[in-house]
Amino acid sequence: MEWRYKPLEILFRAFADANRLLIITTIGEDEKSVSQIVEATGLSQPLVSHHLKLLKNSLILKTRREGLFVYYSLSDKSILKILKESNDFIEDFARALKDSPTGSFPWCC
Repeated sequence: MEWRYKPLEILFRAFADANRLLIITTIGEDEKSVSQIVEATGLSQPLVSHHLKLLKNSLILKTRREGLFVYYSLSDKSILKILKESNDFIEDFARALKDSPTGSFPWCC
């Protein structure tokens, strides 16, 4: 594999979990503490902490400590744009698939 694809692989692996996508969109343009993320998502605190660690290690999130609290924010706001454009692409793709003669992926079983 070429080295230039490694950052994309890291980014897409971080995006490849619905809970992480929920956490990213919950944080959005703001910064939030773990307890705020837990409350907003309904996910358990250990699960949120696990995903926050992965997102931080993937450089998608950054942290700011204030006393006992750690606040998470996006390292770059363009991450939200990537997610929106990806979602738009999937919606268009699904619509085209639905309108295809077979109604399914031509390369699938």
